[in-house]
Amino acid sequence: MRTIITGLVLLAATSLSAQIAAPWQTSFPVDKKNMGIKGNNPYLPLIPGSQWTYKHGSEFETITVLKTTKMIDGVECRPVEDREESGGQLTEVTLDYYAIDQTTNDIYYMGEDVDEYRNGKVVSHQGSWLSGVNGATFGMLLPGAPQPGQRFYQEQAPGAKDRVEIKSTDEKITTLLGTFEHCIFVEESSALDKGVSRKYYARGIGAVKDAEMELVTYAKK
Repeated sequence: MRTIITGLVLLAATSLSAQIAAPWQTSFPVDKKNMGIKGNNPYLPLIPGSQWTYKHGSEFETITVLKTTKMIDGVECRPVEDREESGGQLTEVTLDYYAIDQTTNDIYYMGEDVDEYRNGKVVSHQGSWLSGVNGATFGMLLPGAPQPGQRFYQEQAPGAKDRVEIKSTDEKITTLLGTFEHCIFVEESSALDKGVSRKYYARGIGAVKDAEMELVTYAKK
């Protein structure tokens, strides 16, 4: 009887520990000598000239991988322009800076320059940050080999604390552009706000759905 009870206790403890999520990863043991613009993440190809367009109602978002580079925190980074429009009006233009670990194809988020627009004029740069400036440090955007249960910070700056949990690596999702299988499904949140946003990445393409925004065109250079 004691053996049976002990077995049940161990089983219950194992089940409980499985329900306890892993801590959010904040440090990344990557050698900066391996970080740069070389490499190829299978779920987000950062090929210069590539462009994604997303739509939800009257809202549009266009993301373009630029051909230029920028040195941030001692690392050569690839700028990616993110233009947001609502009702035909430009609302925000952001330059996101990414670096790839060429040994793992992990993509790291090195910072962003934000221009918020109102009536055609820049009114704010809120949310801007760069790794190595004012205490900010880089986070991970997306692993090269994602695994369910991974939880990590994308942004680590005083006013930016976005983070990601990988929920699945084999999801099927239908969008305005079609049906995609074997997708990476992640939940994005922030340590500064409540709420969760869901996002899906398709192999060889990138994000096909981001919250309510769905991919409508993709041009790969």
